[in-house]
Amino acid sequence: MRPFLFLGTRAEDVAADGEHEAVLRYSGLPPQALHRVRLEREPMPPVALEEYSGVIVGGGPFNSSDPPADKSAVQRRVEREMAALLDDVVDRDFPFLGACYGVGTLGTHLGAVVDRAYAEPVGPAEIELTAAGTRDPLLAGLPRRFTTYLGHKEAVRELPRSATVLARSAGAPVQMFRTGRNVYATQFHPELDLAGIEQRVEVYRSYGYFPPEEGERIVALARQHRVTEPMRILRNFVTRFAR
Repeated sequence: MRPFLFLGTRAEDVAADGEHEAVLRYSGLPPQALHRVRLEREPMPPVALEEYSGVIVGGGPFNSSDPPADKSAVQRRVEREMAALLDDVVDRDFPFLGACYGVGTLGTHLGAVVDRAYAEPVGPAEIELTAAGTRDPLLAGLPRRFTTYLGHKEAVRELPRSATVLARSAGAPVQMFRTGRNVYATQFHPELDLAGIEQRVEVYRSYGYFPPEEGERIVALARQHRVTEPMRILRNFVTRFAR
């Protein structure tokens, strides 16, 4: 089997490693089948898509809608590299799954309106599939409504006609979308379980997602919910596109 490519942007080792391990666990991939690149540390190497089964992009601290003057040199580099990769991915309709940061990068690439109008607080949220979502193979086996963990400062407000909305929430009109047949992005985190959100609340306590003193309350709320369904998306992605 050709490996999958995993692109991360988290600078904190604990969060970066936790995300990578969760993707391995819920996708069912062995470590050697997931080629990991930490873009916040090093430039993206040359990517020959034909050498991979698919591309998975993790979440991170970058917001595509930030004013250019507020973006670090690393963020600007990562955005340039992601844009070049997405040129190829979208043109070839190559298997791609972007989680959270993937919505901003892919949405911006397609010409979507990405801004802070539909930011959502860190914690559990109910996701509802659209009619198109119930028919999409990446969402096979998921119920029409399910709970996930999320937290984001920006979101897609309006998609171009070339994209199809697959899921939404009360707080955001676009929780998952597809362009072509094989290119996907989710606003929520399909890899995130209770241990993962507890870890991220601690790591990102001072990053502006929530008042630092609210961390314990957020964790307590997260513990009231059982999140098991979103992880199927990772397994479905690997099952569908492994080659």
